[in-house]
Amino acid sequence: MSTPGSGKSKELKIVTRHVVTLDQVKEDKTKLMLLHAIKAYGEITEKALQHLIHELQQSGIDMGYEFIMIGNTPSSKKLREDVVALLYVGLLETNPKNKKLRLTSMAESEFLPQVSLPEEEVKKISDAVEQARAKISAIDAEVELATMLERRGRRRRRF
Repeated sequence: MSTPGSGKSKELKIVTRHVVTLDQVKEDKTKLMLLHAIKAYGEITEKALQHLIHELQQSGIDMGYEFIMIGNTPSSKKLREDVVALLYVGLLETNPKNKKLRLTSMAESEFLPQVSLPEEEVKKISDAVEQARAKISAIDAEVELATMLERRGRRRRRF
């Protein structure tokens, strides 16, 4: 409920999402390519991941995402939904220390070895990730610094 003049309301928004299973991920080339890109890069923030996948597509690798540019930042709703789905099925996790995405041990040791892309595609993705690494790591560091400063600010306000 909102009080007059407060401008804030507490409305419950119900968003329906399709349930995703590991079997569906095995059949989805886009999600498999995304997992390989994250594996090649290592831990990455969501913002940097948007930039990375956009860079890979600019270099000629069709990752299966459409991007809109918001200022100088590429954004893909489908990419965000795929990240949420991969978190849901346990192939991705968020590092609690730095809030970066990373593959789970199950994804690396069990899932990807069983269900993988052709070796030449994996190599193409890995090579493109390495070429984009310098640019993407700067974005990653920027997000990490902003998060760290935000945490510091919150700690100071508590006293």
